[in-house]
Formats: sequence, C-alpha cells, structure tokens
Amino acid sequence: MFLVMFVSLYTSRIVLNVLGAEDYGVYNVVGGVITMLSFLNSSLSTATQRYLNYEMGKNNAKALNKVFSISFITFCILAFFAISIAETVGLWFVQNKLVIPIDRMSAALWVYQFSIMTFAVNMLMIPYTAAIIANEHMSIYAYVSIVEIILKLGLVYFLTIINFDKLKLYSIMMFIVTCLITSIYRIYCIKSFPECHLKFVWDSKLLRKLFSFSGWMLTGTLGRLLCTQGINILINMFFGPVFNAAKAISTQVYSSISSFSQNFMTAVRPQIIKSYAQDDLKYMYRLVFSSSKLSFYLLFVLCLPLIISAQFVLELWLKNVPDLAVLFTRLVLIDLLIQSIYSPITYVSQAANKTREYQISITICYVLIFVVSLFLYKIGCPVYTTFIVSIIIDIIGLFVRLIVVNQTVKFPISAYLKSVIGPAILVVSASIIFIIIINIIINQFTDNMLGIIIASLIIPICIVWIIGIDKSEKNLVRNLIYKLFN
Repeated sequence: MFLVMFVSLYTSRIVLNVLGAEDYGVYNVVGGVITMLSFLNSSLSTATQRYLNYEMGKNNAKALNKVFSISFITFCILAFFAISIAETVGLWFVQNKLVIPIDRMSAALWVYQFSIMTFAVNMLMIPYTAAIIANEHMSIYAYVSIVEIILKLGLVYFLTIINFDKLKLYSIMMFIVTCLITSIYRIYCIKSFPECHLKFVWDSKLLRKLFSFSGWMLTGTLGRLLCTQGINILINMFFGPVFNAAKAISTQVYSSISSFSQNFMTAVRPQIIKSYAQDDLKYMYRLVFSSSKLSFYLLFVLCLPLIISAQFVLELWLKNVPDLAVLFTRLVLIDLLIQSIYSPITYVSQAANKTREYQISITICYVLIFVVSLFLYKIGCPVYTTFIVSIIIDIIGLFVRLIVVNQTVKFPISAYLKSVIGPAILVVSASIIFIIIINIIINQFTDNMLGIIIASLIIPICIVWIIGIDKSEKNLVRNLIYKLFN
C-alpha cells in the first residue's frame, strides 16, 4: 500500500504537469459524470459480498455458486442499462451543462466515451473482486496493485514521449490498464474459487433478496454520489475547471490515504458478517470496536504529518500547486478521519440485513451537504465552504448512525463511546498538545519543517501505544510485528 500510494502520487504529479491544470480538471469532471453511474456497482457489490459471506458462514457451497452466477448475470443487464443512460442523458449533460473550453470539447468527448467503456469493464469485474474479499484472499490485492502501478508508470512514460493529444491519450491508456487488471482478477478467481465457475441459473427468490438489500444500499450510494461528484459539478459550474483540478489533487491525496483504512476494513468485513451468521455477537462487537479504533489510529498517524506540512508536501510533489489545493487537502483529511471511525458500524447493519433505516439516515446527511453547499455558493460563499459543511455534518452523522444501529440491532452505544470515541479524543488531544510544544522548541533554534514532520509522525504512534489501545490490542500488534520479523 505504501508503494502504491507513493507511485500514485508521483504519477499524478506527472499527469498534472503534462496535461496542465485545465485539462486535468476537464478529465476529472467529465470522468466524474460516468462515476456517478457507479452507484450501481457499489450497492450490488456489497450485496453480492454479503450473501457470499453469509453462505460461507453456513457452509453452503451450492448456494455460493448460485449467488455468484446470478450476481454476474445481473451486472451484465445493469451494465447495458447504465451505458444506455450514459450515451443519452449523460452525453447531453456533458455537452450542454458542464463548463468546458470550446477548443477542448472534442477531447472531453473522447474522455467521456472511454470513461463509459472503462466503467462497463469495471462493472463486470465486481462479482470477481467480491469473491476475493469474501474468501479473504487479500494478498492478491497486493500483487495486482503492484502490477497496476507498474502499468500506470508505463502509461505516464508514454504520455510524455508520444506526440498526440495528451488528454485523449490518457483516457485511452487508462481504459487499456483497466482491461488488463480485470483479466487478471477474472483468471485468478476462476482458478481459485469453485463458486466462480459461471452457470446460467435463475432464482427469483434470491434475486429479490439481492435487490432488496442492494436497493437500500443504493439509496445511501446515491446520496454519497451527490455529495462527491455532485459537489465536483457545483464547483465546475460556480468556479470553473481550474478549481476542479485543485479538488482533484485533494481527492487524490484522500484516496491514497483512505486506501489504507479501506483495505484494513476490507479484511475485517467478512469476519463481521460471518460471526453474525454464526450468532457470535460478542466476537462481532469486539471486532467492530477494535477495527474502529485501529483504522482511526492508522489514518491519524498518516494524516497528521500531511495536515501540518501540506504546503511543503504538495510543492515537493507537484511543483506547480493549483490554487487552494493545500486548503482543500487539509480539510478533506480532517473529514477522512471522522469518516474512518464510524465505517465499521455500517457492516453491523449489513450483517443483520437491517439496512433500510441506516441507509435513509446517511442519505439525509449526504443530501444536506449538497443542498447546504449549493445554497452557500448561491449567496457568494467561497469554494472551500463545502468542505467545512461536510466536516460538520459528518460529526453529526456519527451520532445519527449510532442511534439508528442501536434501534435496529441493539448496538451498544455506551460501550462504543467508552471503548472507541473516548480513547480517540484522548489520543488526538495529547498528540496536538505535544506537537505544539515540540514545534515551539524547534522554531526557537531552527525553521526545520523536516523535524516537525518527523515529530508529528513519532508522537502519535507513541501516544496510541500508551493510552490508545488496550492490552489485547497491544498483544495483537506484538504478534503482527513478530510475524513480520519472523
């Protein structure tokens, strides 16, 4: 993950310099229109993985193959409908509503068409990645990620030497990379998992269960989509593509850092669902509490040095930093920390198949972020306002989630606050106090940013170890370290 993060950040710097801020912004906002259709992917992917894990908990091999086969057939049908929407409503929106320089409209349409094809390929890959996660074969992600990052490095190299419209070339090559990665996943799954041998079966009862579960997941996904790509479009309409480039940079940092937490939670989610299927609620809650804390601490240790040294790091990374990219980056990292602490709660509602109330509540939060941002933009507030709105509503949303899960699956709120929120607040407060003191001491002798960065990395680790985790979690960390060095 560290290798992928650093190479991704490096390639983003080269792509930004080669394309320029305007073309980079065009690529992200046009591709974002297709990303808006990916709400179908994430909701059905979660449903597929949930039912695969549930059947694994029940040791039902025949049902496993049925879940996979019906999921794949469903994704094929949905891919057709999604492409139809993209080529009609989506194409009209790009040509008539987005703010794109006239001389770059042709290139933008190239980006759009190849984004549609990339989206379709990704959609058909989802049942296979869901099977990998359900079977907990996490190492394949490491290997494939290394292959993907090597391919993207090659992409960047060709981008600099081939004499062709850079924006068009970038979209074509990203599509080729996606096709290659999809082929690797598919071949691995067919060879490794018996349930991935596709059979043309039909079970209307199972299909209704999948759509019922994914239907409510879809509600939350649409809200999330409105909050991300919708905000991206608002920024484009009110402020222009240059600020889309600044947001794209902050989003790149957000994605690179959040991938650590996402992969950590990807490993935990199957265990939460399987423990619920086996009626081992005590183990499930222990998993939720520990994973909430550890995922927050992992991101806190990574985010704090970046928040403090954002200006220095972005200048070192990009050289030419788009306007407000530093502020955007700091704000999205703060928001990411808040989101990381409540993500495991989502898996409890999914395991219990009690998603309706939960998804409605988070959808309201997402819609509020979009609506409030639109209102504030209309009255003349600055472009960074939406990030502040998102932070405030996400803090409120944490407690909304706890209340909803408590009412639907009797989630122990008081134990969660005591075991997770309390230690997290102590760790953040103590870390900030010590770093302020160290900063004052360093500045009395030298203006050394590197010293501050090192201090902001080491201090949180020490504080997490001393007051952030309990005895059993310390033993877990010791065992992991022992296995690494053994």
